Amino acid sequence: MTTSLAAAPVAALPMVLPTVDLASLATAGLLAKASGWGASGWAAATYGGAVLVLLVADGQHRLRICRRVSDQLPRTVAVTAMPLLALLPWLGPDGLRLGLISAASLVAARAGACATLKAAHRRGRLLEPALIVGTGATAVRVARLLRDHPELGLEPYGFLDSQPPRQQVGLPLLGELTELADVVARYGIQRVIVCFPAAQDEELVPLLRACRPLPVDVCVVPRMYELGAALPRGYLDELRDIPLVPLRRLGHSRLGAGTKAAFDLVGAALLLVAAIPVLLALTVAIWRDGGGPVLFRQIRLTRSGKTMELIKLRSMVEHADSDTRWAVLPEHTTSLGRWLRQTHLDELPQLLNVLRGEMSLVGPRPERPYFAARFELQIPRYGDRHRMRTGLTGWAQVHGLHGDTSIAERIRFDNFYIEHWSPWMDMVILFRTLCPASSGGRQ
Repeated sequence: MTTSLAAAPVAALPMVLPTVDLASLATAGLLAKASGWGASGWAAATYGGAVLVLLVADGQHRLRICRRVSDQLPRTVAVTAMPLLALLPWLGPDGLRLGLISAASLVAARAGACATLKAAHRRGRLLEPALIVGTGATAVRVARLLRDHPELGLEPYGFLDSQPPRQQVGLPLLGELTELADVVARYGIQRVIVCFPAAQDEELVPLLRACRPLPVDVCVVPRMYELGAALPRGYLDELRDIPLVPLRRLGHSRLGAGTKAAFDLVGAALLLVAAIPVLLALTVAIWRDGGGPVLFRQIRLTRSGKTMELIKLRSMVEHADSDTRWAVLPEHTTSLGRWLRQTHLDELPQLLNVLRGEMSLVGPRPERPYFAARFELQIPRYGDRHRMRTGLTGWAQVHGLHGDTSIAERIRFDNFYIEHWSPWMDMVILFRTLCPASSGGRQ
């Protein structure tokens, strides 16, 4: 099986909900204006834009396999209510009416879109190519459900595992687990359902991460799925009676990357302006402390293993820096430099790295190529931290993992941050970096 021009409408399915939401919010704004309510046009447009942004941040633009709109109803209503708290002074007394009609319009439009899609699926149209990872009893049952219930909108192309299915269901074995990303790209797979394959989790995690750059939706059948999970139904998906846990894509999508880049640009510019008096004072102090260059430059690794020139305030005596020495000894630093390193003020010039797009405000700390090569060989998942641009501060740093601390533990925190990234998480980390007392010290 190969992809063709006929697959183009199917590839556009992920845009269904964003398009429907945009149209429904625009309709709500026009109805509000036609009714003569007090909200001005720009205020209503700002409200609609804020609702769209929150829908994206809340993950509600993911087209679920289960088309039931009622599961997400509480979240949808909450999203339409949140911007009213900030915009009510501009929206006026009719803001509540705008919120109500927007919520009703969103729910009605989504219900209509999902009903239309289900009707098309029953006729064998707009079916998304699906891949089942695993060949055990649960995988076979999932394959039969997809085949017997076309209204779910998925067309199973086959299995992926180290052994063929235990029972014949008329679907081929498309390859080994290590071929996951290649099979997804080759067959134009849009949905991957992970059903207890033969591999251990530590083998499967990097294979699933390799699929993140591809436009594919990945769901995992949880262990002991017969027991109810303590997660809201709106955050889950399902195949009839089998619950699915979708893997997040916000931090791995173009939209997420664009949001983070915009946050970095605005945040770094504001912080740099605020830090100018401090930088000027420190520049004079470093020059008077012993002369020599004020700035220290060193090659570090950032996203995808690319190199950049990191900028810091000089804290060491001249010629004491080394790309292959891990610990900085007291005799290598100046008297002022020791204080700069303790307070991390020597890292303020890295705001320029952020403005140049080489770093983020928040992310894994950049490492020297010599040590990165060593850690890559010694520490599992070390290379996974390079999926995101490195940062001035990070999730590991606010948990006390900086300086001469466990690299393996830092890597776990770095990869946790990448998987769970959100703009709110970045703001929390920045706040804890600027106000360390608020986090209660080391955790």
